[in-house]
Amino acid sequence: MALDEATAGLLAGMAESGAKPLHEMTPAEARGFGDMLRELYGPGPQVAAVREERVPVAGGDSIAVRVLVPEGAPDSVIVYYHGGGWVIGALDEFDTMARQLANRTGAVVALVDYRLAPEHRYPTAAEDAWAALTWIEENLPERAEARLPLVVAGDSAGGNLAAIVAQRARAAGGPDIAQQVLIYPVTDADVDNASYTDPSNALMLTREAMIWFWDHYAPDAASRRNPDASPLQASDLSGLPPAVVLTAEHDVLRDEGEAYAERLRAAGVPVVHRRFPGQMHGFFTMVNVLPGAADALEYVATELAKQRAGAPA
Repeated sequence: MALDEATAGLLAGMAESGAKPLHEMTPAEARGFGDMLRELYGPGPQVAAVREERVPVAGGDSIAVRVLVPEGAPDSVIVYYHGGGWVIGALDEFDTMARQLANRTGAVVALVDYRLAPEHRYPTAAEDAWAALTWIEENLPERAEARLPLVVAGDSAGGNLAAIVAQRARAAGGPDIAQQVLIYPVTDADVDNASYTDPSNALMLTREAMIWFWDHYAPDAASRRNPDASPLQASDLSGLPPAVVLTAEHDVLRDEGEAYAERLRAAGVPVVHRRFPGQMHGFFTMVNVLPGAADALEYVATELAKQRAGAPA
């Protein structure tokens, strides 16, 4: 299926801007591109409360976690890891989407600002993601008082981190994660599969850009085969939390995301997966810009509710 009209229009406008490809940018230049996208999204809806927390991490540093509390009594806590290839992305760029996610799902959303490469290379992002999860489990008031179910979620590199912490929690015997939401996740470092080499997928994210991201995050190619870099490389996926997996038709990451969904299913994990036709990488977070984002948000909210209610996958 061809790209939907809104996506094609967005890409045409970006092409007219004359911006150079991401893989030719410096990390600082690429981070400026994220600021531009934030302006497109506009402000998010009101929520009942917003808190800025600090979570201690390795090296005596700390990272920010923005907690968005919806109106009413929340029924879960979503620990959300943003995308950006472990190199770009900031809380403000994902705030509009996270507010919509909180209001639509009725969950507290804890948006994690893990440290970025190349200043902080592999495995820093994975370690920060774990530190945030364990801190939220022990310290988030909504979680501590009501023992709300924990959900880990993320898009792209954030989906990678969500999958990794789900595996780590299983190995460590906790925290108890009720569900995982993986949105076009990075699950492997194979940049030569069919979805990578299909020219129709070279859109917002290209093969060259993913190589650029990997080179900044994990320059040692051997380390990329570790499960805490490429969760698809884990030998055993049994016993992981039920998963909601989203992929986009025109995305270089499509095949590895779908391969992970199939591996989970084969290991006995309840999985629901939907490939969104006519969509490209990044569409989920482009709220108020691409109609596909609203469809995907509705899908996530509906499937999370079904899983919590015990509906079969």
